[in-house]
Amino acid sequence: MRTFRVELGPRSHPVHVGAGILDRLGELAVEAGIKPTRAALISDTNVAPLFANPVQTALRKSGFEVTTIEIAAGESSKNLEMLNAVYDRMIDTELDRNSVVFGLGGGVVGDLAAFAAATFLRGIAMVQVPTTIVGQVDSALGGKTAVNHRRGKNLIGAFSQPRMILADVATLKTLPDREFREGLAEVIKYGVIMDAPMIADLERDLDAILARDLNTLEAVVERSLRHKAHVVENDEREGGLRKILNFGHTVGHAIEASAGYGNYLHGEAVAIGMIAALRLSHLEAGLPTGDVQRVTTLIARAGLPSEMPRKWNTADFIAALRLDKKRVEDGVEFVLVDALGHALTKKLSFNTITSALG
Repeated sequence: MRTFRVELGPRSHPVHVGAGILDRLGELAVEAGIKPTRAALISDTNVAPLFANPVQTALRKSGFEVTTIEIAAGESSKNLEMLNAVYDRMIDTELDRNSVVFGLGGGVVGDLAAFAAATFLRGIAMVQVPTTIVGQVDSALGGKTAVNHRRGKNLIGAFSQPRMILADVATLKTLPDREFREGLAEVIKYGVIMDAPMIADLERDLDAILARDLNTLEAVVERSLRHKAHVVENDEREGGLRKILNFGHTVGHAIEASAGYGNYLHGEAVAIGMIAALRLSHLEAGLPTGDVQRVTTLIARAGLPSEMPRKWNTADFIAALRLDKKRVEDGVEFVLVDALGHALTKKLSFNTITSALG
């Protein structure tokens, strides 16, 4: 097991990455200073049948009184209606301010469970237990919690740090191939924006990653999380540096929203958005065409889409683009790279962005 801390003063917390460590969840939670108490285990209809029982057993062994709250799997559950249903169950379970929420699942579960914890009784403790690549390398760390609004992704949320993160890479063995591959977009992103040697390592190790070799996955997940931790430690609330983590997300979120949540998986939309951002990086920041092609090839090798949806240029797409959280007047602070491993932001007009999408 690999362990490090996200250093955020009083909000600092440990991150554990390993294979077969779910059965240590209760023990490690207690080590993190979480007192055994009444707890809600929030999961979804895909993950709960696989892992809810062993997680409950691990928590109960350490003295937690656990109730499982199961939501429907998929992005369509990440909304205010489902959030209200979760609140109802939390109230029925008689959680109090000493209680804790464990989020067991992918990015949807993690975001919704964390937002529920951040807002229930003005905030209770939260532990992230991600079971997807997207969750393990990205969304579980950083304290961003949110649900979607019908007019845009993650428009309703709050910053609230978890008390602990436990990423068991053995859970990735159970993912359908499409869901496994989509998470690799976020892994590739870290190489593009802040670790150029990581691109070469991913090119070398991609076959082992796709074969789900646990040692390789453990190393990749830890490396990705350490990169994100570095950014969050220096800019917890996205006042500057943290914006670089949105590379590919401006266009990606607009694709997700305009195509209807669930038609594109998050990582698939981000992969397309990254290729758009690479093209814009060439036009607006001088990124060499060879680097654009190199990353585009890596994305294709990972089995991710690279082309904009047919008939993408719709009123819904433009409306979603204009709701981007980095918008400034008639444009957006767009994340670009002028060299692999070095990101920057530049205000681009919406017309400039859409013109580059073809």
